[in-house]
Formats: sequence, structure tokens, C-alpha cells
Amino acid sequence: MSSSDPAWEADDDGPRTPAEGRPPASGKRAGGLGDVLGMVAVLAALVLLFGFLSKHFWTGQTARIIVNQSADLTVVAVGMTLVLVIGGIDLSVGSVLALAGTVLGLSLTDWGLPLAAAIPVCLGVGLVCGAINGAISVFARIPSFIVTLGMLEVARGAAYLVTNSETKYVGPRIEGIARPIAGLGVSPAFLAAVAIVVIGHVLLTRTVLGRYMVAVGTNEEAVRLSGIDPRPVKLVPFLLSGLLAGLGALFQVARVSSADPNGAVGMELGAIAAVVIGGTSLMGGRGSVLRTFLGVLVIATLQTGLAQIGASEPAKRMVTGAVIVLAVVADVHRAGWSAMLASLARKVRPAPRP
Repeated sequence: MSSSDPAWEADDDGPRTPAEGRPPASGKRAGGLGDVLGMVAVLAALVLLFGFLSKHFWTGQTARIIVNQSADLTVVAVGMTLVLVIGGIDLSVGSVLALAGTVLGLSLTDWGLPLAAAIPVCLGVGLVCGAINGAISVFARIPSFIVTLGMLEVARGAAYLVTNSETKYVGPRIEGIARPIAGLGVSPAFLAAVAIVVIGHVLLTRTVLGRYMVAVGTNEEAVRLSGIDPRPVKLVPFLLSGLLAGLGALFQVARVSSADPNGAVGMELGAIAAVVIGGTSLMGGRGSVLRTFLGVLVIATLQTGLAQIGASEPAKRMVTGAVIVLAVVADVHRAGWSAMLASLARKVRPAPRP
């Protein structure tokens, strides 16, 4: 199978069908545009709703809070998207983020490392955890759900162990990463997260590796029969997920000026919610990093709005769970909606001139 094989080409909506069954390009564009417009409509509806419920929501300060506090979830959700595209799942991202964050805190306080040395250590912790997840899941052929569930407990326990269950306050040395840039209103962390989104989009839609990832998630056996070893293709997303969890730890520690072993509890659910809202299939084979980013903004807007109207933490969790269920239901019926949009696109397409 070559990178130019039409049977395995992918765009941001997932894999194309084989050449003999490929839908018209106009239909695919209509479906993809419809998904994006639908998400933008949901985001706009949330903004309108919370604007009416809270007099403080329609302010520049609220917008800055939403974008600047979503940097860590954004990069974690990008990693989750890549893992889900190959048909896997990573339930350990929250605990890995907490472990990498506590190691970062220890590096800056107890170990006396400069920030330039502490950051690679933090990223390395995430990468190692991702490598362990990927190696066990791919080479031992154990379902990633089980492997990453185990890593969730191991990493969280390690975070408590290395810190003696104490929060490490890192002070102002790292705050500049999460502090809004004067005159711009957004932080370097958010700008870096946007760059990660762009890189992830290019990886998934414009590279051979991205096409292979989509192909593996669609039909791993077909990839194997075509002469491609799917194991390296499946390993890379786990490596990237761990690495991005480490990057998320850097952003989170910078934002709160401390490394807490209790940090990022439940972040895996937030990441999954954002990814599923963005249209990535839980069954693999279809995903969009750009729409995942929109999903993150939906989640961040929802959480900020609920906080402003005084919703309790249990209420926030209930709403997030309901959003996940609704997104999965929408994903189940997505094929029918896409077919309808493709049919409409064919009907409105001008007839060829004689």
C-alpha cells in the first residue's frame, strides 16, 4: 500500500472509501462543512444562553478565561484524538499529567533544576508513560482500555509517592507561560496549544503516517494484508498522547503556580467529551483535530458558564456526562446525516453543460 493509494487517502473527516465506492467530493465537503457549522452553532447557542443567564458572561474577561484556561485540555485532547483514530483509548492522561506536573514541581523546588532543564524532564515523564501504554497495548496485544486504566492508577499513585501527597508551590518562575500577553489577551500556552492543533491536523490529514493511522482504525487486518506492519503505526499515537499530557502538565502548573498530585482528576473524561463532540469515532477510523479543538471550546464555555451561574461541581460533572452521551448518540446517527447532506449537495450541483 502506497501513500498515494486512493483506498487509504484521508481528509479531516476520516478515511475515504475505496475508489470504486468513493462519494463525490462535493458531498464530502458538504458533510465536513456541515459538521463544523453545527459545532459553531452549538458554541454560539451556549454563548447566547449563558449571556442571558449571567450579566458577566458577555465580557472580554470571560473570553480570555475560556481560551487561556483551555490550553492544557486542548493538547491532551489532541493526543486523545490520535489514539481514538487508531481504535484505541487513553484513560491515563489525567494521571500522567499529574505525575509529570509533580515531577516538574520537584525539579524546580527540591531538585533545584533551572526551568530549561525541568521542562524536558516533565515532557520525558509523559513520553515514558505513553511508551509504556503503547508497548503493552500494541506488542502484548492487551486492550488499551485495560492498559491505560492500569496506568491511570500507577501514575496517580506515583504522583502521591514522589511528593508525599503534598502540593509543590513553584512560585513565579513559570507563571509567564500561562500569563496573557499584554495587548494580545492570550497566553503563550494557548498559542502553543493552537500550534499543536495545527501540527496534529497536518499529521492526520497530510502525511503518510496519518493516512496509515486512519487505515489502521478502519481495518487493521486490511493494512496487515497489504504488507504494512500496523504496530509502529499504533505505537506513535500513544507516544504522542503521553508527550502531550506532559506538555499539558507544564501549562497547568504554570497556570496555577503549583504542582498538585490531585491535579487533573477527571481530565480524561473532559478530553473524551471534547473529542467525541468534535466527531471523532470511538470505534476508530475517523477523527478531526480541528473539530476536537472546537469541542474543547464547547467544554470550556460550558464549564465557565456553569461556574458563573453558580452551578456546583457535581452539577458540572452531570452536565459533562450528559454531553458525552448526547455526542455519542449524534455520532451513531452521523452516517445518516452525512448521506443526507451528500444527497443534497448532488441535487444542488449544477448540471454539466451539453
